[in-house]
Amino acid sequence: MAARRRPVRFRLRHALAVFAVLILVSYGISMAEVYSTLAQRPKDCNVRQLAAAPDASTPAGFADPHWLVQRRGTVNDASCLNRTAVYGVAQPTDEAELVTALAFAREHDLKVTPSGARHSMGGQASWPGALILDMTAMSRITIDEASGTVRVGGGARWRQVLEALHPHGLSVTGMPSIDVLSVGGTLSVNAHGIDFRTGSLAGTVRSLRLMKADGSVVTLDAGHDPDLFHAVIGGYGLFGVIVEAELVTVPDEVYRLEQRVVATADLPGVLDALAADENNRLMSADLATAGSPLLDQAIVYTHARFPGSADEPRPELRQEPDSPPARLMFNLARHRGPGQWLKWTLQRDLLPRLRQCGTSRNEALRAAEACLVSRSQAMYSDLSLLRHTIPQYTDILHEYFVPRDALVPFLRATAAALQESQAVALHASVRVVHAEPILLDYAQGERYSVVLYLSQEVSAEGNRDMADLTRTLVDRALAAGGTFYLPYQQHYTRDDLARAYPRIDEFFALKRRHDADLRFMNNLYTRYA
Repeated sequence: MAARRRPVRFRLRHALAVFAVLILVSYGISMAEVYSTLAQRPKDCNVRQLAAAPDASTPAGFADPHWLVQRRGTVNDASCLNRTAVYGVAQPTDEAELVTALAFAREHDLKVTPSGARHSMGGQASWPGALILDMTAMSRITIDEASGTVRVGGGARWRQVLEALHPHGLSVTGMPSIDVLSVGGTLSVNAHGIDFRTGSLAGTVRSLRLMKADGSVVTLDAGHDPDLFHAVIGGYGLFGVIVEAELVTVPDEVYRLEQRVVATADLPGVLDALAADENNRLMSADLATAGSPLLDQAIVYTHARFPGSADEPRPELRQEPDSPPARLMFNLARHRGPGQWLKWTLQRDLLPRLRQCGTSRNEALRAAEACLVSRSQAMYSDLSLLRHTIPQYTDILHEYFVPRDALVPFLRATAAALQESQAVALHASVRVVHAEPILLDYAQGERYSVVLYLSQEVSAEGNRDMADLTRTLVDRALAAGGTFYLPYQQHYTRDDLARAYPRIDEFFALKRRHDADLRFMNNLYTRYA
């Protein structure tokens, strides 16, 4: 009898083991699908919702205008953590429609918030109960080759600008590192990118056309109302709507892309030496997000002129195809350990070998990651790799600006803080920025920008942990004589803001002078003014 029971028990254990393996395989396949799938729409997490305050509640007693593209409901931002109840969303296609929307807001005492790609992460592009202006349909682009400038509608995305300039052999002087952002939105935060000689966008703007709360349009430049001009750039939409920007262009040259791996301790000296070579036109460094300690290595990328580069042909701009395996590898890094190590190792050791460096120049130019790349192609990236459908995680940006001598100590402090945090570093980079004459200048001298792209759990606990990490890094940056970037989560105090931006009270006073009714509104003003 016992002999007969043993085979039964064996078969039962065998069946259970097979069943467990099937469950694990099924779960693994399901997880791989989620982790590799390209998100088709922005995420809208429901951790918290900002409701309209009683004194800013939805107006009653009048009909909604027919031109609203969204009535009531909510909007969110790139963090997906700031769901906000709004009156509605308008999407003007020209200045006349924008005037109509502003007149409606004045008549019914609605607050107004301009927005573009809504890539900010702290309520800067929304306000509870407000009329949200989606500016992305105002995207007209006019090129003036004689003056070397391009006039761009405030809602145009940088990708559209690159595509318009390319047939004319021109490129932008500067832009952010992702091309799906709007021109008006990135001017409103004074974004910057990989052109280390240009630094931020402020120095690339010849003039602006701004629509104020009363519907009037003023033209601003360094000689015409310079105070307002230097407040609107990096002004977070609080002074009006940027309807058009005149930007300086440069030739769309062909560069040689090179990379070198260096110890982070040597990074300032390496960047100084590369910057001294006038042939180097674009430069950035990616930091190691694996190993112990974190951030102790860097891959330095340069795009440089070379003999004969002026004669090289420029093929059509090419969008990199979506890569589910690459997205899977990137998202596995959210779990630290082997995932982080694999992502960093592939970036450092494998990607350079995949570049077609041995092909002819014409062949090499056809790939965005080739050794020879046009200036516009180097900036032509929507970073679709980052768009994911994983419900339990969202991605948060941090950015700090520190003096040269403080870079290495700040990175060591940042690595230690990340080791203690639940947040996971998916990407980290260093760029170069310079002082600008704008009111809210984050550089205030020659500075290194430290950009952190972090994975955060979508939960109240994840929010608390990110707030703790932010406050720690803000404290470290301020102690090092640096500053922090304002488009992101607002886990800093009013005192922190004043230390980082000593002209903040002047900024808020100018806001009240040019917008006495406080028609344009967002969290930056209400939380800190």
